[in-house]
Amino acid sequence: KGLRPVYLCLWRFCLPAPVMVGRGRKGKLPPGPTPLPFLGNILQVKTSAPFKSFLELKEKYGPVFTVYLGPRRVVVLCGHDTVKEALVDQAEEFSGRGEIATIDRNFNGFGVALANGQRWQQLRRFSLTTLRNFGMGKRSIEERIQEEAQCLVEEIRRTKGQPFDPTFFLSRTVSNVISSVVFGSRFDYEDKTFLSLARGALKGTHVAS
Repeated sequence: KGLRPVYLCLWRFCLPAPVMVGRGRKGKLPPGPTPLPFLGNILQVKTSAPFKSFLELKEKYGPVFTVYLGPRRVVVLCGHDTVKEALVDQAEEFSGRGEIATIDRNFNGFGVALANGQRWQQLRRFSLTTLRNFGMGKRSIEERIQEEAQCLVEEIRRTKGQPFDPTFFLSRTVSNVISSVVFGSRFDYEDKTFLSLARGALKGTHVAS
C-alpha cells in the first residue's frame, strides 16, 4: 500500500512524456503510430518479420513514417521512389549511418564500413586512393573480378539446379576479390580457414542486424 502512491506518481509523470515529445516535434517528424511509454511501438512490430509490420503501417501513414523502437526514434522509408529520393537524389543529406549497439560497442565507430561522419569521409578517401594504387579502375582488377565470377558460375553449376541460398556463395566471391587485390592471391572455396572466416563474418552481420 505504501508503494501505491509512488507508483501512481511515477505513472502520472511518465505517461505524458511520449505525447509531449510527439507534440513538440510534430512539425518536424513524419506521422506515425502513438508510442507507449518506454516500449514505443515495439509491440506493433513483428520481430520475426518487421518489414511486414512496416508495410502495414505504410498503408496507414504513407511511404515515410515514424516509429519508436523502445526509446529510439526511427524514420522508415518504404518504396523504391522514396528510398531513391533520399539515398540517391539527396545522398549527401542522408549519408549518415544509424547507430547499432552491438557494432558500436565492438568497433567504436572505426572501419570503413562502420565509421560515420568526418571519420568515414577520411577513411573513404584513404581507401579509394589505396585501392587505385592496387589497380581499382584499371584492367588488372577487372581481370580478377572476371576470374572470380567464373569460379562463382562453376560453383552454381555444381548445385545442378537444386535450390540454394546465394548469400554464402556471393560472400565467398566478394571475399576472394578483396583477398586477391590486397594479398595477391585467392582462397579455394573449400579451404577450411577461408570458410570459417566467411561464416564468422556472416554470423556477425546477422547478429548485428
